[in-house]
Amino acid sequence: MHETHLMHETHLRKERQTIKLGLIKAVNDLFPGETFETVCSIQESVFCKLAGSALSEREVRQIDSRLREWIKADKPIVLLENQNGYYHYDVDGLIIKSIHPANERSSDVDLFRIIPFSSGYLVDFLRDETELTYPYAMPQKLYKTYWKSQRWLSNINIEFVTDTNRYIRSGRHLELINIAEALQEKQISDIADMIMRERRAVKVILISGPSSSGKTTFSHRLSTQLRVNGLTPVPLALDDYFLDREQTPLDADGNYDFDALEALDLKLLDRQIEQLINGETVDTPIFDFTLGLRSKENRRMKLGPSEILVIEGIHALNPALIANLSKSVFFKIYVSALFGLNIDYMNRVPTTEVRMLRRMVRDDKFRGFSPERTLTQWPSVRRGEGKYVFKYQEECDVMFNSSLLYEMNALRTFAETALKKIGPDSIHYETQQRLLRLLSFFEPIDLSQVPFNSILREFIGGNIFPPSAHEENIALQRKMSESSCRWKRRR
Repeated sequence: MHETHLMHETHLRKERQTIKLGLIKAVNDLFPGETFETVCSIQESVFCKLAGSALSEREVRQIDSRLREWIKADKPIVLLENQNGYYHYDVDGLIIKSIHPANERSSDVDLFRIIPFSSGYLVDFLRDETELTYPYAMPQKLYKTYWKSQRWLSNINIEFVTDTNRYIRSGRHLELINIAEALQEKQISDIADMIMRERRAVKVILISGPSSSGKTTFSHRLSTQLRVNGLTPVPLALDDYFLDREQTPLDADGNYDFDALEALDLKLLDRQIEQLINGETVDTPIFDFTLGLRSKENRRMKLGPSEILVIEGIHALNPALIANLSKSVFFKIYVSALFGLNIDYMNRVPTTEVRMLRRMVRDDKFRGFSPERTLTQWPSVRRGEGKYVFKYQEECDVMFNSSLLYEMNALRTFAETALKKIGPDSIHYETQQRLLRLLSFFEPIDLSQVPFNSILREFIGGNIFPPSAHEENIALQRKMSESSCRWKRRR
């Protein structure tokens, strides 16, 4: 994985959207009657294929060659209109509809390579030419999790956003909700059963995932299923292991980096977890986020025979978090929202957009953060995910897809209300327009039937589980550190 450019969102880069237009044109020229399909993103790559047909390696090479001829020819790409959520382009006489804009010339593209894969090929975007020599490392667990979700969607005859809209318009929204929620409950139950089968060795459950992936609700629901199996989950908050604020490492801008692994007292954490799994009584710390210091009070803990530690956080899968204990005592879970529905064959719904909308709705409804603040912070959130989360996702024992096939329908009304607070003079107005166009493809759904333990409730409200305090803790840390800096400057 190329960490430094991991957050180059493919759907936001015109150079990459231009390549997509060229691929559609190449497929149309080489295989008349076939339909190009962009399936999903896998890290910095996009998986493409023909709808209903498998491609041979020879045919993939033909597509690659034809695409590069088109790029070299520097042909014009003509935007005809922007209507009904689509940009309508004329590409050498072929009319293509795209939900994201492209460049005006075929030569204006990012560096890429095409790799035959499965029934199609990967378009792997590169930082520079030195990466052309790097072998492609497929994230197998991520790929398998995605295709497991795709197979399930195929089994229930749902492929595109229009399919879920049809359920809603025909009054079958409750059926849609029940199907989606039942799948997740089954998967959570299966994970609890896996843990139970390994109970003799497993003493600690580690849960990680990117922002707004639903880790908190997942943790609560998994804990419920563990109790059904006779285990008692005991949460251990990583936030309580923060170093005193003055000992926190600084980022490149000279600000406290509260997301850094080194912001935690790793030696204390390692030692106390070892003591707990050995049956010892431990006085675990309590952190005072207002003072930025470890409290003089502590929390006494001791694990009983049927109890198991549960640790949730962005660093939970980092091997350096708890480096000195045997890997056999851990069961590691990665939670990610891999939204599986696309608008149509040629236009996918970026999972990043879904998570950003989740976060925006929650910030607007419950945290008092404006949509503009959410959008301003999002690039920093994404950089942190690239640095601390995604690079360790393949360390997990199991992945859980927290996305619900009806969630964009459910988020639409809340997200539109939040987005309309952004005016045309805002630096985020273009993003607002993009997100509103994306939301327009989803029919709003009646939320009264959404279960109160649904992962979606973590973002739209009505959740029976208490919210995570982590982001509020970090926000308070930053606020108090900024206040301290201002006070010092005045002195």
